[in-house]
Amino acid sequence: MKRVVTVLLAALAVAVPAQAAPDPESLLRELRQAQQQSQEINSERERRFLENKQEQARMLREARAELAPVERRTGELRARYDSLREDLKALEEKLSEEAGDLNQMVAVVRQAAGDLQAVAGDSLVTAQYPERESELASLAASDSVPTTGELEELWYLLQQEMTATGNVVRFHAPVVSPDGSRREREVVRVGPFVAVAGDTFLQYLPGTGLKALARQPGGGAREMAAELSAAGPGTGVHPMVIDPTRGSVLELLVQRPGVIERIRQGGGVGAVIIVIGLAGLVIALWQGLRLVSVGRRVRRQLKQVDRPSPDNPLGRVLAAGREAGVDDPESLELKVDEAVMREVPGLQRAQPLIKLLAAVAPLLGLLGTVVGMIATFQAITLFGTGDPKMMAGGISQALMTTVMGLIVAIPLLFAHSVLAARSRAVIQVLEEQSSGLLARAAERSGGGGHA
Repeated sequence: MKRVVTVLLAALAVAVPAQAAPDPESLLRELRQAQQQSQEINSERERRFLENKQEQARMLREARAELAPVERRTGELRARYDSLREDLKALEEKLSEEAGDLNQMVAVVRQAAGDLQAVAGDSLVTAQYPERESELASLAASDSVPTTGELEELWYLLQQEMTATGNVVRFHAPVVSPDGSRREREVVRVGPFVAVAGDTFLQYLPGTGLKALARQPGGGAREMAAELSAAGPGTGVHPMVIDPTRGSVLELLVQRPGVIERIRQGGGVGAVIIVIGLAGLVIALWQGLRLVSVGRRVRRQLKQVDRPSPDNPLGRVLAAGREAGVDDPESLELKVDEAVMREVPGLQRAQPLIKLLAAVAPLLGLLGTVVGMIATFQAITLFGTGDPKMMAGGISQALMTTVMGLIVAIPLLFAHSVLAARSRAVIQVLEEQSSGLLARAAERSGGGGHA
C-alpha cells in the first residue's frame, strides 16, 4: 500500500506544475479513489479466479470419470495385443517349419532357371526356340512360389535342351550377313555345336540371332557343310565338322588373321624381305632350268665325244682341245684348262647372289624384330601396360619379320645347295673329259706330252 501511495505522490508531483502548490485534501481524495478502484479490480479478479477454479475442478472430475473406462479398455487391448503377439509368433514358427521345403524348392527352381538361362543365352538351340529366353528370365527373376504350370514349363525347357543336343534338325530363321543385311534362310543345326546355312557357318549372338561368320573355316569344312545342307532325309550318314566348345573355336577363327594380314603385320621390312625372297627364287629357278638344260646337252655330248657341239660346255672344251692339235701336249693342256675355266663361271652363275640373299633375309628379319620391339616400348612409354592391344602391333611386326626372314632364307639355302651340286656335277664331267683328252693326246704323241 505504501508503494502505491509513493507512486501516486510521485506521479502527482510530476503532473502538477512547479508554480502551483499541492492541495492535501484533493490529494487525499485522489488517493482514496485510486485505492477504491484498486480494491474493485482485485475483487473482480478474485471472483473470476474462483469461478474458473470451480470450472476447472468440474472439468477435472469429468476427465477423471472418462479416463477410468479408457484405462480399463487400454488394459484389455494391451492384454489382447500380447496374446495376439504370442499367437503370431507361434504361427510364424509353425509357418517357417512347414514352409522350409517349399522355400528350398523355390530356391532350386530359381537356380535351375538361372543356370539354364546362362546356357541358353549363347546356345544354337535358342536360335530355333527364341521365345524360351523370356520364359527363363521370368522364372529366374521370380520371388514367388512357382505354380504347377511354371514347374512344368521349366521341366519342358530342360528336356528340350537335352533332346536338342542330340538332334540334327532343319528350321528357317533370319540370318545376318557380314555386311549387316538380314534375310530368312534354311538353317541346319548339328546339336548345339554348329549351325550352317548352305556352305556358310553361323554363330548365335544373344539379342541378334544367327550371324554368318566373317571368316569361314577351310580344309574342306565348307564343302561338308554344303553337302549336309543339300542332303535330304533318309540319305544316309554325312561327315561334318563340329565345334565341341559350342562356338568358342569359331569365334577365335574370326579373330585369326589371314595370310595377307600376316604379311601386312611385317610392315616395310617385311615387304623388303618378300621382294628379296621373290627375286632369289626367280633367279634360282632360272639358273636351275639353265643347269638342267646344260646337263641334258652334256649327257648327249658324252655319247658323241668324237663330234663336239658348240651348244654345250663339254662340246666347247672338246672343240678347244682339237683346235690345239696333238703335236704339242703342253699347249693342249693350256688350251683345255682355259676352256674349262671359261665354262665354270657360266655354270656357277647367280649362286653367290642366291647365297647372299639367303644370308641377308634373316638379318632383315632381325632388323624388323628390333624395329617392332622399339615400337612396342614406345607404346608402353605412351600408354603403359594396361592395354595389351596397344603393344600388339609392335610385337606382331617383331615376330612376323623374323618368321618371314627364315621362310625366305631356308628355301634359298636349299636352292643354293641344289644349284651348287648340279654345277659341280657338270664341272666334274668337264674335268674328267679334259683329263681323258690329255691322256689320249699323250698316248698318241708317244708319251712325250704331259699327262
